[in-house]
Amino acid sequence: MATITLNNPEVTVKLPEGLSEERLLGFSPFNNWLATLTRSLSLQHTNPSHPFHPDPYSLHNITIQSFDLFGRPPQQRLAFLKLIAEISNGAGETLPGSIFLRGPSVAMLVVLIPDDLTPSGNHDERFVVLTVQPRIPAGSLAFVELPAGMVDEGGSFAGTAAQEIKEELGLEIPASELLCLSDLVTTSYSNSSSSSSSSHLNEGSNEDGDEDLSDEKLPSAMYPSAGGCDEHIPIFMHERRVPRDTLKEWTGKLTGLREHGERITLKLVRMSDLWKEGARDAKCLAAVALWEGLKREKRL
Repeated sequence: MATITLNNPEVTVKLPEGLSEERLLGFSPFNNWLATLTRSLSLQHTNPSHPFHPDPYSLHNITIQSFDLFGRPPQQRLAFLKLIAEISNGAGETLPGSIFLRGPSVAMLVVLIPDDLTPSGNHDERFVVLTVQPRIPAGSLAFVELPAGMVDEGGSFAGTAAQEIKEELGLEIPASELLCLSDLVTTSYSNSSSSSSSSHLNEGSNEDGDEDLSDEKLPSAMYPSAGGCDEHIPIFMHERRVPRDTLKEWTGKLTGLREHGERITLKLVRMSDLWKEGARDAKCLAAVALWEGLKREKRL
């Protein structure tokens, strides 16, 4: 196992056989995770009101235990990392640091409305497209969930969402027409927090002038398993009017990229039933919560 030393932050990283320093440092999920953690750790020192300020934690070393690659030689790229981060304070107390790095994904809430429905019509006639597909990590061959996909290296969230909608649902929607519910909520929360603060306070500061504990600059996204994984998922939405006669064509439709091992069947459910039809899917429940909250605040 080789050992390298990073400069910012200064920390040693142990690499397993077959993983080069160049490949590791070219993996955005690792770089983004380390940058975010470094900033969060720094807040302990700069903010006297931070709960860990009296005895701050430090990152001492990182051990990469294993890695997976996508593709075939010579076009392979890093896909996943499993690592241990050793984090402790002066008293020898440690924080859990077993981490699975895979990077961000996107989820899409695609709502279909019969084109003959008037604005004052039955609001229960909003339909959401779900996917039913094998999810081997869950031990399922028919997992019901919102359409979703991983963000490739260098890709954008909106662009990935548009591509996944095309591949999994067969709809071509320009990325510019997708609405990010996660961003709307963050903007709403930030505006609410700012309006409740005194006008003389600096952004990102509390009443004593210290940096706010929420100033870790985490992405505007849902973390389905923050205790073990870096994956974060912004929820995008698109509403489209379609002929009523075509609605029934969506259920049972087969989609997905066979060369990627995708075996997807589409399922159409009423928006009012989404919370129970997708009850096992964190993306689904997050989308319901965001949609209902934004509707309640008249931001949709």
